Amino acid sequence: MTSMSAFKPKHFLYRMEGPVAVVQLDRPERKNPLTFESYAELRDMFRDLVYADDVKAVVFASNGGNFSSGGDVHDIIGPLVSMSMKDLLAFTRMTGDLVKAMIGAPQPIIAAVDGVAVGAGAIITMASDMRIATPEAKTAFLFNRVGLAGCDMGACAMLPRLIGQGRAAELLHTGRSFSAEEGLAWGYFNRIVPAGELEAETLKLASAIAAGPSFGHMMTKTQLNQEWAMGLNEAIEAEAQAQAICMQTADFERAYHAFVAKEKPKFEGN
Repeated sequence: MTSMSAFKPKHFLYRMEGPVAVVQLDRPERKNPLTFESYAELRDMFRDLVYADDVKAVVFASNGGNFSSGGDVHDIIGPLVSMSMKDLLAFTRMTGDLVKAMIGAPQPIIAAVDGVAVGAGAIITMASDMRIATPEAKTAFLFNRVGLAGCDMGACAMLPRLIGQGRAAELLHTGRSFSAEEGLAWGYFNRIVPAGELEAETLKLASAIAAGPSFGHMMTKTQLNQEWAMGLNEAIEAEAQAQAICMQTADFERAYHAFVAKEKPKFEGN
């Protein structure tokens, strides 16, 4: 296992708040667009979190009143126009690998969404496990606005599961933005909080999760994702096996002894 406490990325901001890793894109003057470099470094960071025992939860935060404007027009969109098919496929696979890495990270990821979250920025919120928004949040999967399909980075698989097939189809075919209130009503956002309280509320939720049984959280996240492709009988069996494994952890025994003693359990992730 490794520690992420000394991690210093070159293309985005990273800090630790206790056992919670806080990630922010860092170009607020341009609404935090993604670049080739930040895509790759984010992918590598989420892959490394598989081995980070000091990170129990992740907050992907907004910066300067916005989450992310997606792929940078000058740094990404422009160069893509002149790329070969081989290079284009390498790029789209890399962006998809970011989503795979987020899903594969054992830690629950919470997106704190303020202002603009569009294109690949919207995808990052979609690939997070939970989402908290401000009233000013505007989210759009606007790939069709630049002549592309809506099926980008797993959107056609994941978005319908979050908000329903019809709503997802409308958003992916029109590219229109949806408000925080719409997202809350659809179940996309877990809650809406004032902008001044966004970071504190998201960190509060992340810290509460981080204080829980991190091995159990890993199992929960794994099953939530893997059971998409399972039938009911297979899912019930997979959960039986997962729960039996968790029953062998020291955290399960700690919780039992704490319950008997009428104390709050202190989980250590083993």
